Amino acid sequence: MILQILAAVIGLLLVFFALWDGFRSVILPRRVTAHVHVLRLFLRILWPRYAQLAGRLGGGRRERLLSVYTPLALLLQLALWAAALVVGFGFLQWALGPSLSDPLRRADLGTALYFSGVTFLTLGYGDVAPASTAARLLAVLESGIGFGFLALVISYLPMYYTAFSEREEIIAILDARAGSPPTAVEFLRRCLGSHKMDDFLADGERWAATLLERQISYPALGLFRSQHERQSWVAALTALLDSSALVIVGVGDIPAYQARLTFAMARHAAVDLLQIYGLEPQPAPDRLPPATFARLQATLAEAEIPFVAAQEAEARLRELRELYEPYVNALGTFLHMAVPGWLPTSDEPDAWEASPYEDAHWQMLTDGERS
Repeated sequence: MILQILAAVIGLLLVFFALWDGFRSVILPRRVTAHVHVLRLFLRILWPRYAQLAGRLGGGRRERLLSVYTPLALLLQLALWAAALVVGFGFLQWALGPSLSDPLRRADLGTALYFSGVTFLTLGYGDVAPASTAARLLAVLESGIGFGFLALVISYLPMYYTAFSEREEIIAILDARAGSPPTAVEFLRRCLGSHKMDDFLADGERWAATLLERQISYPALGLFRSQHERQSWVAALTALLDSSALVIVGVGDIPAYQARLTFAMARHAAVDLLQIYGLEPQPAPDRLPPATFARLQATLAEAEIPFVAAQEAEARLRELRELYEPYVNALGTFLHMAVPGWLPTSDEPDAWEASPYEDAHWQMLTDGERS
Protein backbone atom coordinates (compact mmCIF):
# COMPACT_ATOMS: atom_id res chain seq x y z
CA MET A 1 0.00 0.00 0.00
CA ILE A 2 2.79 2.41 0.90
CA LEU A 3 4.58 1.61 -2.37
CA GLN A 4 1.41 2.29 -4.34
CA ILE A 5 0.89 5.65 -2.63
CA LEU A 6 4.51 6.56 -3.32
CA ALA A 7 4.15 5.48 -6.96
CA ALA A 8 1.00 7.60 -7.30
CA VAL A 9 2.78 10.67 -5.89
CA ILE A 10 5.79 10.17 -8.17
CA GLY A 11 3.50 9.61 -11.17
CA LEU A 12 1.50 12.76 -10.48
CA LEU A 13 4.68 14.80 -10.09
CA LEU A 14 6.14 13.51 -13.35
CA VAL A 15 2.95 14.15 -15.31
CA PHE A 16 2.54 17.62 -13.79
CA PHE A 17 6.18 18.51 -14.45
CA ALA A 18 6.05 17.43 -18.12
CA LEU A 19 2.76 19.24 -18.81
CA TRP A 20 3.72 22.41 -16.95
CA ASP A 21 7.20 22.55 -18.48
CA GLY A 22 5.77 22.03 -21.96
CA PHE A 23 3.16 24.74 -21.34
CA ARG A 24 5.80 27.23 -20.23
CA SER A 25 8.15 26.39 -23.10
CA VAL A 26 5.72 26.32 -26.01
CA ILE A 27 2.49 28.11 -25.14
CA LEU A 28 3.37 30.76 -22.57
CA PRO A 29 4.68 33.79 -24.56
CA ARG A 30 6.97 35.22 -21.90
CA ARG A 31 10.29 34.54 -20.26
CA VAL A 32 10.47 31.54 -17.91
CA THR A 33 12.14 32.34 -14.60
CA ALA A 34 11.64 29.06 -12.76
CA HIS A 35 14.73 27.20 -11.60
CA VAL A 36 13.34 23.74 -12.51
CA HIS A 37 13.09 23.81 -16.28
CA VAL A 38 14.37 21.34 -18.89
CA LEU A 39 15.57 24.03 -21.28
CA ARG A 40 17.40 25.75 -18.42
CA LEU A 41 19.37 22.52 -17.98
CA PHE A 42 20.43 22.57 -21.66
CA LEU A 43 21.15 26.32 -21.83
CA ARG A 44 22.83 27.17 -18.56
CA ILE A 45 24.34 23.92 -17.33
CA LEU A 46 25.19 21.65 -20.27
CA TRP A 47 25.88 24.27 -22.96
CA PRO A 48 28.96 25.90 -21.31
CA ARG A 49 30.57 22.48 -20.82
CA TYR A 50 29.73 21.34 -24.33
CA ALA A 51 31.02 24.60 -25.85
CA GLN A 52 34.24 24.31 -23.84
CA LEU A 53 34.88 20.85 -25.29
CA ALA A 54 34.02 22.01 -28.81
CA GLY A 55 36.35 24.98 -28.37
CA ARG A 56 39.33 22.64 -28.31
CA LEU A 57 38.73 21.95 -31.97
CA GLY A 58 39.59 24.45 -34.65
CA GLY A 59 37.90 26.14 -37.59
CA GLY A 60 35.00 24.45 -39.33
CA ARG A 61 34.94 21.39 -37.06
CA ARG A 62 34.34 23.57 -34.01
CA GLU A 63 31.48 25.41 -35.73
CA ARG A 64 29.88 22.20 -36.97
CA LEU A 65 29.98 20.72 -33.49
CA LEU A 66 28.51 23.85 -31.92
CA SER A 67 25.77 24.02 -34.56
CA VAL A 68 24.33 20.58 -33.78
CA TYR A 69 23.94 21.23 -30.04
CA THR A 70 20.66 23.15 -30.09
CA PRO A 71 18.74 20.86 -32.50
CA LEU A 72 19.82 17.87 -30.39
CA ALA A 73 18.85 19.69 -27.20
CA LEU A 74 15.36 20.41 -28.57
CA LEU A 75 14.88 16.77 -29.56
CA LEU A 76 16.10 15.61 -26.13
CA GLN A 77 13.71 18.06 -24.50
CA LEU A 78 10.80 16.49 -26.37
CA ALA A 79 12.07 13.01 -25.48
CA LEU A 80 12.29 13.92 -21.78
CA TRP A 81 8.73 15.25 -21.79
CA ALA A 82 7.48 12.06 -23.47
CA ALA A 83 9.44 9.82 -21.09
CA ALA A 84 8.15 11.71 -18.04
CA LEU A 85 4.56 11.33 -19.23
CA VAL A 86 4.89 7.63 -20.04
CA VAL A 87 6.59 6.79 -16.73
CA GLY A 88 4.24 9.05 -14.78
CA PHE A 89 1.09 7.45 -16.21
CA GLY A 90 2.67 4.00 -15.82
CA PHE A 91 3.20 4.64 -12.11
CA LEU A 92 -0.39 5.86 -11.78
CA GLN A 93 -1.75 2.74 -13.48
CA TRP A 94 0.33 0.50 -11.21
CA ALA A 95 -0.80 2.47 -8.16
CA LEU A 96 -4.44 1.62 -8.97
CA GLY A 97 -3.75 -2.02 -8.01
CA PRO A 98 -4.82 -5.00 -10.17
CA SER A 99 -6.41 -2.77 -12.80
CA LEU A 100 -4.77 -4.18 -15.94
CA SER A 101 -5.65 -7.42 -17.70
CA ASP A 102 -2.69 -9.30 -19.17
CA PRO A 103 -3.41 -12.93 -20.17
CA LEU A 104 0.26 -13.80 -20.58
CA ARG A 105 1.75 -12.56 -17.31
CA ARG A 106 1.08 -10.91 -13.98
CA ALA A 107 0.25 -7.21 -14.33
CA ASP A 108 3.29 -5.76 -12.50
CA LEU A 109 5.03 -2.35 -12.79
CA GLY A 110 6.73 -3.38 -16.04
CA THR A 111 3.34 -4.21 -17.58
CA ALA A 112 1.95 -0.87 -16.38
CA LEU A 113 4.84 1.01 -18.00
CA TYR A 114 4.44 -0.98 -21.22
CA PHE A 115 0.69 -0.27 -21.28
CA SER A 116 1.38 3.42 -20.63
CA GLY A 117 3.80 3.60 -23.57
CA VAL A 118 1.39 1.84 -25.92
CA THR A 119 -1.45 4.13 -24.83
CA PHE A 120 0.60 7.32 -25.04
CA LEU A 121 1.79 6.51 -28.56
CA THR A 122 -1.75 5.35 -29.47
CA LEU A 123 -0.46 2.03 -30.83
CA GLY A 124 -3.48 0.06 -29.63
CA TYR A 125 -2.04 -3.49 -29.61
CA GLY A 126 -4.79 -4.76 -27.31
CA ASP A 127 -2.62 -7.35 -25.53
CA VAL A 128 -2.98 -5.46 -22.23
CA ALA A 129 -6.28 -3.80 -21.35
CA PRO A 130 -7.56 -1.71 -18.43
CA ALA A 131 -9.77 -3.78 -16.11
CA SER A 132 -11.32 -1.06 -13.94
CA THR A 133 -13.22 2.17 -14.49
CA ALA A 134 -10.37 4.28 -13.05
CA ALA A 135 -7.82 2.55 -15.28
CA ARG A 136 -9.98 3.13 -18.36
CA LEU A 137 -10.40 6.82 -17.55
CA LEU A 138 -6.67 7.17 -16.99
CA ALA A 139 -5.95 5.44 -20.31
CA VAL A 140 -8.33 7.77 -22.17
CA LEU A 141 -6.66 10.79 -20.54
CA GLU A 142 -3.19 9.58 -21.47
CA SER A 143 -4.26 8.83 -25.03
CA GLY A 144 -5.62 12.37 -25.40
CA ILE A 145 -2.39 13.82 -24.04
CA GLY A 146 -0.47 11.63 -26.50
CA PHE A 147 -2.40 13.17 -29.41
CA GLY A 148 -1.68 16.62 -28.00
CA PHE A 149 2.01 15.79 -27.68
CA LEU A 150 2.13 14.74 -31.33
CA ALA A 151 0.58 18.07 -32.32
CA LEU A 152 3.15 19.80 -30.12
CA VAL A 153 6.03 18.09 -31.91
CA ILE A 154 4.55 18.99 -35.31
CA SER A 155 4.28 22.67 -34.38
CA TYR A 156 7.19 23.19 -31.97
CA LEU A 157 10.21 22.48 -34.18
CA PRO A 158 8.92 24.26 -37.33
CA MET A 159 8.21 27.29 -35.14
CA TYR A 160 11.87 27.45 -34.17
CA TYR A 161 13.09 27.14 -37.75
CA THR A 162 10.64 29.77 -39.00
CA ALA A 163 11.89 32.19 -36.34
CA PHE A 164 15.48 31.28 -37.23
CA SER A 165 14.92 32.07 -40.91
CA GLU A 166 13.38 35.44 -40.07
CA ARG A 167 16.29 36.27 -37.78
CA GLU A 168 18.87 35.40 -40.43
CA GLU A 169 17.38 37.69 -43.08
CA ILE A 170 19.04 40.92 -41.93
CA ILE A 171 22.24 39.03 -41.08
CA ALA A 172 22.48 37.92 -44.71
CA ILE A 173 21.69 41.43 -45.95
CA LEU A 174 24.46 42.89 -43.77
CA ASP A 175 27.03 40.74 -45.55
CA ALA A 176 27.00 42.95 -48.66
CA ARG A 177 26.34 46.16 -46.75
CA ALA A 178 28.80 45.83 -43.87
CA GLY A 179 31.17 42.96 -44.64
CA SER A 180 31.86 39.60 -43.02
CA PRO A 181 31.90 40.02 -40.08
CA PRO A 182 29.85 43.25 -40.22
CA THR A 183 31.54 46.43 -38.96
CA ALA A 184 30.14 49.90 -38.43
CA VAL A 185 32.79 51.74 -40.46
CA GLU A 186 32.40 49.41 -43.43
CA PHE A 187 28.62 49.84 -43.22
CA LEU A 188 28.97 53.63 -43.33
CA ARG A 189 31.55 53.49 -46.11
CA ARG A 190 29.38 51.32 -48.34
CA CYS A 191 25.93 52.72 -47.60
CA LEU A 192 26.19 56.38 -46.67
CA GLY A 193 26.13 57.64 -50.22
CA SER A 194 22.99 55.67 -51.06
CA HIS A 195 20.78 57.96 -48.93
CA LYS A 196 19.11 54.82 -47.57
CA MET A 197 20.81 54.84 -44.17
CA ASP A 198 17.67 55.90 -42.30
CA ASP A 199 15.61 53.20 -44.01
CA PHE A 200 18.09 50.49 -43.08
CA LEU A 201 18.37 51.72 -39.49
CA ALA A 202 14.56 51.56 -39.29
CA ASP A 203 14.73 47.96 -40.56
CA GLY A 204 17.37 47.30 -37.92
CA GLU A 205 15.09 48.67 -35.21
CA ARG A 206 12.30 46.29 -36.24
CA TRP A 207 14.76 43.39 -36.48
CA ALA A 208 16.07 44.07 -32.95
CA ALA A 209 12.49 44.18 -31.62
CA THR A 210 11.70 40.85 -33.31
CA LEU A 211 14.96 39.38 -32.04
CA LEU A 212 14.08 40.40 -28.48
CA GLU A 213 10.51 39.09 -28.63
CA ARG A 214 11.35 35.76 -30.26
CA GLN A 215 14.40 34.88 -28.19
CA ILE A 216 12.77 35.83 -24.89
CA SER A 217 9.90 33.48 -25.69
CA TYR A 218 12.19 30.77 -27.15
CA PRO A 219 15.66 31.15 -25.56
CA ALA A 220 17.18 28.18 -27.40
CA LEU A 221 16.83 30.17 -30.62
CA GLY A 222 19.81 32.26 -29.52
CA LEU A 223 22.09 29.21 -29.71
CA PHE A 224 21.22 28.51 -33.35
CA ARG A 225 24.25 29.52 -35.41
CA SER A 226 24.22 31.32 -38.74
CA GLN A 227 24.98 29.57 -41.99
CA HIS A 228 28.37 31.25 -42.43
CA GLU A 229 31.15 31.12 -39.87
CA ARG A 230 31.84 34.88 -39.82
CA GLN A 231 28.19 35.81 -39.34
CA SER A 232 26.04 35.70 -36.20
CA TRP A 233 23.16 37.54 -34.62
CA VAL A 234 25.51 38.86 -31.90
CA ALA A 235 27.79 40.34 -34.58
CA ALA A 236 24.80 41.86 -36.41
CA LEU A 237 23.40 43.36 -33.20
CA THR A 238 26.82 44.80 -32.30
CA ALA A 239 27.32 46.30 -35.77
CA LEU A 240 23.85 47.84 -35.58
CA LEU A 241 24.65 49.40 -32.19
CA ASP A 242 28.05 50.64 -33.39
CA SER A 243 26.57 52.18 -36.54
CA SER A 244 23.77 53.86 -34.60
CA ALA A 245 26.28 55.22 -32.10
CA LEU A 246 28.39 56.76 -34.88
CA VAL A 247 25.34 58.42 -36.44
CA ILE A 248 24.24 59.74 -33.03
CA VAL A 249 27.69 61.25 -32.49
CA GLY A 250 27.53 62.89 -35.89
CA VAL A 251 28.38 61.42 -39.29
CA GLY A 252 27.64 63.24 -42.51
CA ASP A 253 24.26 64.91 -42.76
CA ILE A 254 22.28 61.91 -41.47
CA PRO A 255 19.60 62.92 -38.93
CA ALA A 256 20.20 61.22 -35.58
CA TYR A 257 16.52 60.63 -34.74
CA GLN A 258 16.19 57.16 -36.28
CA ALA A 259 19.65 56.18 -35.05
CA ARG A 260 18.57 56.96 -31.47
CA LEU A 261 15.47 54.76 -31.85
CA THR A 262 17.50 51.91 -33.32
CA PHE A 263 20.16 52.26 -30.64
CA ALA A 264 17.53 52.15 -27.87
CA MET A 265 15.83 49.05 -29.29
CA ALA A 266 19.07 47.18 -29.98
CA ARG A 267 20.46 48.00 -26.53
CA HIS A 268 17.17 46.84 -24.97
CA ALA A 269 17.55 43.53 -26.81
CA ALA A 270 21.15 43.08 -25.63
CA VAL A 271 20.30 43.81 -21.97
CA ASP A 272 17.20 41.60 -21.79
CA LEU A 273 18.73 38.68 -23.66
CA LEU A 274 21.65 38.71 -21.26
CA GLN A 275 19.20 38.14 -18.40
CA ILE A 276 17.55 35.26 -20.26
CA TYR A 277 20.80 33.30 -20.11
CA GLY A 278 21.45 34.26 -16.48
CA LEU A 279 24.61 36.22 -17.32
CA GLU A 280 26.25 39.32 -15.91
CA PRO A 281 27.65 42.21 -17.99
CA GLN A 282 31.26 41.49 -18.86
CA PRO A 283 33.66 44.39 -19.42
CA ALA A 284 35.49 43.85 -22.69
CA PRO A 285 38.96 44.84 -23.87
CA ASP A 286 38.78 48.31 -25.36
CA ARG A 287 37.32 47.84 -28.84
CA LEU A 288 38.18 51.41 -29.81
CA PRO A 289 41.57 52.45 -28.38
CA PRO A 290 43.11 55.74 -29.58
CA ALA A 291 45.03 54.07 -32.40
CA THR A 292 41.91 52.34 -33.73
CA PHE A 293 39.89 55.54 -33.36
CA ALA A 294 42.50 57.38 -35.43
CA ARG A 295 42.21 54.69 -38.13
CA LEU A 296 38.42 55.03 -37.97
CA GLN A 297 38.68 58.77 -38.60
CA ALA A 298 41.17 58.26 -41.41
CA THR A 299 38.93 55.67 -43.08
CA LEU A 300 35.90 57.95 -42.90
CA ALA A 301 37.95 60.88 -44.22
CA GLU A 302 39.26 58.75 -47.09
CA ALA A 303 35.67 57.87 -47.98
CA GLU A 304 34.78 61.61 -47.80
CA ILE A 305 32.41 61.05 -44.88
CA PRO A 306 32.30 64.13 -42.62
CA PHE A 307 32.83 63.42 -38.92
CA VAL A 308 32.66 65.65 -35.85
CA ALA A 309 35.74 66.90 -34.01
CA ALA A 310 37.93 64.02 -32.80
CA GLN A 311 38.03 64.83 -29.09
CA GLU A 312 34.31 65.41 -28.84
CA ALA A 313 33.48 62.31 -30.89
CA GLU A 314 35.77 60.00 -28.92
CA ALA A 315 34.30 61.09 -25.57
CA ARG A 316 30.70 60.80 -26.77
CA LEU A 317 31.35 57.40 -28.35
CA ARG A 318 32.88 56.14 -25.13
CA GLU A 319 29.70 57.09 -23.24
CA LEU A 320 27.50 55.28 -25.73
CA ARG A 321 29.75 52.21 -25.88
CA GLU A 322 29.58 51.78 -22.11
CA LEU A 323 25.82 51.34 -22.46
CA TYR A 324 26.03 48.19 -24.56
CA GLU A 325 29.54 46.75 -24.98
CA PRO A 326 29.59 44.83 -21.64
CA TYR A 327 26.30 43.15 -22.65
CA VAL A 328 27.22 42.10 -26.19
CA ASN A 329 30.62 40.97 -24.96
CA ALA A 330 29.03 38.70 -22.34
CA LEU A 331 26.60 37.31 -24.94
CA GLY A 332 29.42 36.68 -27.42
CA THR A 333 31.57 34.92 -24.81
CA PHE A 334 28.72 32.70 -23.59
CA LEU A 335 27.47 31.79 -27.07
CA HIS A 336 30.97 31.52 -28.60
CA MET A 337 30.04 34.13 -31.21
CA ALA A 338 32.77 36.68 -31.93
CA VAL A 339 31.99 40.35 -31.31
CA PRO A 340 33.21 42.29 -34.38
CA GLY A 341 35.50 45.29 -34.24
CA TRP A 342 34.78 48.76 -35.58
CA LEU A 343 36.95 48.28 -38.67
CA PRO A 344 37.50 45.30 -40.97
CA THR A 345 40.44 43.27 -39.70
CA SER A 346 41.35 41.34 -42.83
CA ASP A 347 41.17 41.40 -46.60
CA GLU A 348 39.06 38.25 -46.77
CA PRO A 349 36.16 38.44 -49.22
CA ASP A 350 32.62 38.78 -47.99
CA ALA A 351 30.58 35.59 -47.68
CA TRP A 352 28.72 36.40 -50.91
CA GLU A 353 32.02 36.72 -52.78
CA ALA A 354 33.41 33.35 -51.71
CA SER A 355 32.66 30.30 -53.80
CA PRO A 356 34.10 26.78 -53.98
CA TYR A 357 33.96 27.00 -57.79
CA GLU A 358 35.90 30.22 -58.30
CA ASP A 359 39.03 31.96 -57.04
CA ALA A 360 36.88 34.47 -55.10
CA HIS A 361 38.72 37.56 -56.36
CA TRP A 362 35.51 39.54 -56.66
CA GLN A 363 37.03 42.32 -54.59
CA MET A 364 38.76 43.69 -57.69
CA LEU A 365 35.42 43.91 -59.48
CA THR A 366 33.56 45.60 -56.62
CA ASP A 367 36.14 48.11 -55.38
CA GLY A 368 34.83 50.70 -57.78
CA GLU A 369 31.25 50.28 -56.58
CA ARG A 370 32.20 50.55 -52.91
CA SER A 371 34.43 53.61 -53.25
